[in-house]
Amino acid sequence: MKDRATTQIDIIFEDNHLLVVNKPAGMPSQGDTTGDESVFDWAKKYIKEKYNKPGEAYVALTHRLDRPTAGILLLCKTSKAAKRVSQQFQNREIEKTYWAITEKIPEQSSGILEHYLRRLSGKNIMRAYNKNVHSSKKAILTYNTLAVYKEKALLEIKPQTGRKHQIRVQLSTLRCTIKGDVKYGKTKFNADKSICLLAKKLIITHPITKEKTTFEASYPSSECWDEFRNFTK
Repeated sequence: MKDRATTQIDIIFEDNHLLVVNKPAGMPSQGDTTGDESVFDWAKKYIKEKYNKPGEAYVALTHRLDRPTAGILLLCKTSKAAKRVSQQFQNREIEKTYWAITEKIPEQSSGILEHYLRRLSGKNIMRAYNKNVHSSKKAILTYNTLAVYKEKALLEIKPQTGRKHQIRVQLSTLRCTIKGDVKYGKTKFNADKSICLLAKKLIITHPITKEKTTFEASYPSSECWDEFRNFTK
């Protein structure tokens, strides 16, 4: 693993069972072939050092964000919490909200997108189809335009399913490529190689207290998001 001792991650919420962080764009959710420190690695080290644990700290990653995506990432610190949160994700009981800056303004300011997604053979790329094809999985999301500026749009997206690259590939079917996402459309790399996709909000039922709990990420400080900064609260 590469040495990234200077990694700084904002902690949004922490109790005995949950650790919610604002994942930086460019940092993987879990370990990959690059050997770069992941949020999962960071969390285990953080918990071990903070609570002076003699052995390895327990951490469970119940969902993931693509490496170039920033925002809310929820980890569990106990197996009981992990099991219950995972069940909520499987049952689609967790409400997820994303923000994205797109290189084109959608023709309709809001809508529902339904596709069938399938991974291209041998590639880390998904393709969207209008009908069910072999090995595809249904993907549904809703979107709403929050603001427009210089032929770009700030969209709020609520995925109803959790498919790989879902938001990225589904928006590309509208020719609304996410800014910086060269994998799915005509755009330029952002300077930091991120894409303008933010996991903005997560609403769950707390696995222990059973209370409805909302976690929300702040607007990104990255300059590639600056043109819409004045449109947000």
